[in-house]
Amino acid sequence: MFQNNLLAGRTIFLTGGGTGLGRSMALRTAGLGAKLFLVGRREDPLRETAETIRAAGGVCGYATADVRDFVAVEAAVAAAERELGSVDTLVNNAAGNFIARTEKISPNAFAAVVGIVLHGTFHCTQALGRKWIAAGKPGTVLNIVTTYAAANCGSGYVVPSAAAKAGVLAMTRSLAVEWARYNIRLNAIAPGPFPTEGAWSRLMPSKEFEEHTRRTHPMKRFGKHEELANLAAFLLSDAAGYINGECVVIDGAQWLRGAGEFNDLADLPDSVWELMESARKTGGK
Repeated sequence: MFQNNLLAGRTIFLTGGGTGLGRSMALRTAGLGAKLFLVGRREDPLRETAETIRAAGGVCGYATADVRDFVAVEAAVAAAERELGSVDTLVNNAAGNFIARTEKISPNAFAAVVGIVLHGTFHCTQALGRKWIAAGKPGTVLNIVTTYAAANCGSGYVVPSAAAKAGVLAMTRSLAVEWARYNIRLNAIAPGPFPTEGAWSRLMPSKEFEEHTRRTHPMKRFGKHEELANLAAFLLSDAAGYINGECVVIDGAQWLRGAGEFNDLADLPDSVWELMESARKTGGK
């Protein structure tokens, strides 16, 4: 469906690009001609993804940074510009999430998720947006949110994520209007369940709950990474040049079946919650 040069001439700054959906979007957009600069907190996944892109003939750099730190974000943007030239596209994918009974969450745990998701998205968006506006150049931003943000319903047991992602969606729509006159577009994707190496284990407490989620899904399956990566490529491309301030849900109609992706966790007994919470405190060991 896509021409191989769809994103030729574009330079994408992608957070959380070393693993999961971020990695899949990086590989897909690089394959369509974009230059990539990946940012994350762990160097090994960033290096591996960058090497994979380079081995396929693409261009990719990376830097470690904590998006909660605005100074670190500015340093990463400067590193991207030194290595690849001017950045014209941003994908805010870095996130943090875990399932928990809200009365058991510490203030630090809440702040960590909000810091990565909401503050981190703002830091990257402002750092690049300021540059684009000052230089009189267009820009494109794609934010990865969630179905429970897009549906304005929230979800039990992931309250920090629900609050932060709702904020990101409001930011997306607000800036789409405010920055449209600068030819800066902002859109969002709201994924439903997509298995990933890291987050999936934190969000699916057991094989039984995973099977329950699959069984009750309208399409009886989870999302495929290439499905989301293709959607991202389209929204970033010039083919979507008049799409601004939109949030596209990609979940196989799951949220239409029942609001709140994790609300079914209300059925878990206390003993299972205590086991999960103990595992989280010990790092899953």
